[in-house]
Amino acid sequence: MTPGNLNISGRKVAVIGIDCAPPELIFDKWLDKLPNIKKVVNSGIYGKLKSSIPAITCPAWTSMATSANPGRLGIYGFRNRAAHNYEGLQFVNSGMLREEPVWNIVSRHNRKVIVIGVPQTYPPTPVNGCMISCFLTPDTSHEYTYPPALKREVERIAEGYMLDVSSFRTDDKEPVIREVYEMTRKRFKVARNFINHKEWDFFMMVEMGADRLHHAFWRFLDETHPQYRPGNKYENVIFDYYRYLDKEIGDLIALFDDNTLLLIVSDHGAIQMKGGICINEWLIYNGYLKLKSYPSDVVQINKEIIDWEKTTAWGEGGYYGRLFMNVKGREPLGVVAKQNYEFVRNELVRKLEDMRDENGKLINTKAYKPQDIYTVCNNIPPDLIVYYGDLAWRSIGSVGHGTLWAKENDLGSDYANHSQYGVFIRNDGTRKGEKRDGLHLMDVAPTILDYMGIDVPLNMEGKVVK
Repeated sequence: MTPGNLNISGRKVAVIGIDCAPPELIFDKWLDKLPNIKKVVNSGIYGKLKSSIPAITCPAWTSMATSANPGRLGIYGFRNRAAHNYEGLQFVNSGMLREEPVWNIVSRHNRKVIVIGVPQTYPPTPVNGCMISCFLTPDTSHEYTYPPALKREVERIAEGYMLDVSSFRTDDKEPVIREVYEMTRKRFKVARNFINHKEWDFFMMVEMGADRLHHAFWRFLDETHPQYRPGNKYENVIFDYYRYLDKEIGDLIALFDDNTLLLIVSDHGAIQMKGGICINEWLIYNGYLKLKSYPSDVVQINKEIIDWEKTTAWGEGGYYGRLFMNVKGREPLGVVAKQNYEFVRNELVRKLEDMRDENGKLINTKAYKPQDIYTVCNNIPPDLIVYYGDLAWRSIGSVGHGTLWAKENDLGSDYANHSQYGVFIRNDGTRKGEKRDGLHLMDVAPTILDYMGIDVPLNMEGKVVK
C-alpha cells in the first residue's frame, strides 16, 4: 500500500481522533448502529479514556501527543497568561510546545508521518513527512501545511480545504449542519488521498465535527435537557452525523494493511450544559472583586473596569472556570499578602465547593489547585481551576448580568459542556472486544511508540496499552 516503507519492522500506526466523542454515545447508545466502529471494538480493546484537567481540546490533545500533563506543558486552556499583569490571556500555538509530540519522535527515528488537523499544530512545524494544521489556524489564506508547497495539493484534493466551521454558537442551525458535513468530507478525502499516495509509518488525524454539533444541537438530542422537545426537527442531527462519520472511518480503515495498529480516540466527552455560573458576579457578591462601576449592560471582564487596589481575585469564562488572585509583589497592584496567599486560596476553594443552585442544593463543584494535580506548574497557571457542578455548568466571565446564574453561554447558543471521559479503541487484530478500565489519554503516545519498536522516553507519564 505504501511504497518504500522506512519502518523495517513493517509496523505502522494510524490514529483517528474524534474531538469530544463521549463513550456514552459511542459505546452505550449507538454502537450497534455504527458498524465500522463496532467491528473495531469487537476485535480490539476499548474503554473510557480519562482526559486531562481541564478536559478541553487544548491542552488535552497535546497532553495525549506528548504524554505530559498540562502543568509540564505549561498549557492550561486555549488561552493562558503570558505575564503576571492585567493584560488578559493569549491563545496557544505550536511554538509554545515545550514537550516533544509523538510525531516528532517518530520523525527522529527516520519514520514517515502524516499529521492532519491535530489541535495546537498551528503554525505547522517541520516533520519527516507532511502536516496539515488545525482549526486554530486563522483561515486558509495563512500557511497551514508543512511543507508549505503542500497547501496547493491539499486545496486541489479537497476542492477548497476547511479548517473549521464558520460558527457553531448560533441560532441559525442549518448552515452549521451543512458546514460540518462539508468539513468532515473534505478532511477524510484528503486523508484517504495521503494514505494512498504518500509514504507513511505514522498517521494521525483529528475531526472536529462532533464537537461542533454537540455544542450546537445537544438540547435537541438529550431527553433530560430542560429545553428538549420530543420529535423536534433536529432530534437526530447528532446521530445522523455519527452514522456518516462511521462510514468515513470505515472507508479510511479499509486502506490500512494488517501490520497497522489502529487507534480511535477522543480528547474528552460531552454532557448537557445546565447553564452558566457568572464567575465574576460571584466574586463581586462575595467581596473578592471590585469594579469601578457596575455596568448597565453585559460586558466582558477587562482590566479597565476593575478597581485593582480593592480586588482580591478575578475570573475567566469557559467550559471550566479559572480564578486569578491579585497578589502583592506578583501582580502590579496586588492586595493579597504572600503570607496570606494560601489562606485566601483555601477560603475560595471552600466557598466555591459549597456553591448551591437557585434552590439551595449543593451542585458538586470542584476547585483544583494546579500544584495539587500537576507534577510541576510551568509558565503561569491559574490560581484555581474550577469545575462547576462537575462540568454541568459553564463559567460565564462577563459582568452586568445582575445574577449569579445564566441560562446560556454568553458567547452564543451552546448546549453541551465537556465531560472528563472520552473514548479509546485499540485494534491490531489480536483481541476480541476486551473492555479495559483505568485508561488515560497520556497512555496513547507510549502505546504508539511501543508498537513501532521505538523506546518510550522515560519522562512520558502514560503507560503502554497492550
